[in-house]
Amino acid sequence: MHKKLFIAVFLGICTVINAQFDTDQQALIEKEKKGFLFKMGTGNVNPNTLNYDLKYQRLDLTLNPGVYHISGSATNHFVPNQSMQSIYFDLTPQLTVSQVTKQGVPLTFQQLPTNEIKIDFPTPLPANTLDSLTIHYSGAPAPTYNAFAVHTQNSVPVMSTLSEPYGAQDWFPTKQSMNDKIERFDFKIITPQQYSVAANGILMSETALPAGQKLTFWRTQYPMTAYLAAFSITNFTRFTDTIGNPPFPFINYVYPASATNPTIMDNIEWTKQAMTLFETYFGEYPFQNEKYGHMEFGHNGVCMEHQTMSSMSSWGKYVIAHELAHQWFGNKVTCGTWNDIWLNEGFATFGEHLANEKLLMNHSQFMDYLEGQKNYITNLPGGSTYVPDAQLGTVSGIFNGRLSYAKGGYILRMMKWVLGETAFFQAIQDYHQRPHLAYNYAVTNDLKASLLQSTSVDFTEFFNDWLYGQGYPSYTIKWKQAPNQSLILQASQVQSHPSVSFFEMPLPIKVTGTNGEVEYLKLENTFNNQYFTVPVNFTIATVDFNDEHQLLERNSVVMMDANLSTLEGTRSNFRLYPVPAEDEIYLEGLQRRADYQIHNQEGRLVQQGKYMPERAINISGLVSGFYIILVDGKQLKFTRK
Repeated sequence: MHKKLFIAVFLGICTVINAQFDTDQQALIEKEKKGFLFKMGTGNVNPNTLNYDLKYQRLDLTLNPGVYHISGSATNHFVPNQSMQSIYFDLTPQLTVSQVTKQGVPLTFQQLPTNEIKIDFPTPLPANTLDSLTIHYSGAPAPTYNAFAVHTQNSVPVMSTLSEPYGAQDWFPTKQSMNDKIERFDFKIITPQQYSVAANGILMSETALPAGQKLTFWRTQYPMTAYLAAFSITNFTRFTDTIGNPPFPFINYVYPASATNPTIMDNIEWTKQAMTLFETYFGEYPFQNEKYGHMEFGHNGVCMEHQTMSSMSSWGKYVIAHELAHQWFGNKVTCGTWNDIWLNEGFATFGEHLANEKLLMNHSQFMDYLEGQKNYITNLPGGSTYVPDAQLGTVSGIFNGRLSYAKGGYILRMMKWVLGETAFFQAIQDYHQRPHLAYNYAVTNDLKASLLQSTSVDFTEFFNDWLYGQGYPSYTIKWKQAPNQSLILQASQVQSHPSVSFFEMPLPIKVTGTNGEVEYLKLENTFNNQYFTVPVNFTIATVDFNDEHQLLERNSVVMMDANLSTLEGTRSNFRLYPVPAEDEIYLEGLQRRADYQIHNQEGRLVQQGKYMPERAINISGLVSGFYIILVDGKQLKFTRK
């Protein structure tokens, strides 16, 4: 959502900073909620616009930043996907359409109170044939959505746009449905000559016109969703540089006062470091053939990741990183429904994580930051990061800094812990490079399928728990050291919300010896009250859980328990034989069918199936070693030769 919640500003580093952060963040959230309130109810798709593919738009506009008014035309090239007698565009009735022409011939049209314009053709257009029309319009855009705004900076007018999610229709006729990207987009804007126009794509030309006017022409040739089309107009100072590897244009349009502010200019320069970082971990910048840059704009208190040119009203490094990360996640691959907004905002917040960890903070500061994020996310027991349909019409449903932004970012951190850093970053590079997703729309199931293809790991259960489910776990970790020095550990869990019965996650355990020895364990926790036995070759002093904040949890405790039961005590009247086993093992004492699971000594599930009293359990697929079988609520151990 537009932007930005600044969730990544040193949470937990110090009380004073935290207090100021909480105040600023809540103000931003409330401001954006008010703006978003008027945009609800539009939904993800306008069914009237599903019968064509919008290929190209050109806006020929006349604008004066000092006057809240727009006039000009929108030329639209489209391909019907079926024979069509009429075509719809999203457009507010606040703007007056004076004429619609097709190859210079006027067409009949109606402006509807449903924020649409319906245009009729004298004869049906055939399917799969490129066609075009031009809509001439003018007026004062509806101020309700605040998508088109006039402000001032140092007494000089500023005109700018910010359309996410439903505001594009307020200032130009377009197609807002989240299923069709505009493949090429041109701005041709006439302004008084003292003003500069910043916008998406490449600056093609600036041409002096009579009567003190100027024509500015911007073009982007990457597919772009309607809400990312944007401009800002004032007496900018422009800086042209290069960024990335290989270098491509880095262009910044800032207010004259900002151009003399050393902090702002240093932070803009820092963008180069963030770009190098993100290209290293996310892959090459998606719009290298055009540019990256920033344009200052008048929507105070928010920022927005407009494609190739982020719109800025503040210049902190965290928000710079957030908007830059959006170029991969939000712009190249865009959430296909507002239910899946976490695919935009969670990934961008994870970009803040990455910038903080690798560029901005030492290890201790980064741990404080993560602890602050965890505390923010878990300060309420419920709430789904995925936005259910029933909540699309509520302010707090789709636009939630705690869930869409912060928890979405932490979900990605936990995915990194599950996969390991190398596999995770390769997997998310694969995700935005898939031919059917690159420069297109995606939903959570697309991400899940891409992860499975890249890693062979099925994240169905993970997303059911962390994305669609609500809340978080609290762990109790009990441990003791056996006489043979093995670590015996039991992991118990309670959930903050009943929507999740158990959070299956690998547990991060740090074992420290009396002489300073350290061993890090990753134990697959697949059921409650699970036991683990891990060989350790030193005397244990302490056991720590989640010391790097790999997991999202709250109020977890670790305790040494000398009376901790071992697996031997859980066998009841059941008996496994033969032990050690070869290719088969039998269970004595259970005379009915039951599901079973076999885990290795690290706790990882390695086999599961249905136990049948009349048959042995085939374990020929297991490697030699120590195993635990869970059946009928009992845990038994055995060794395979």
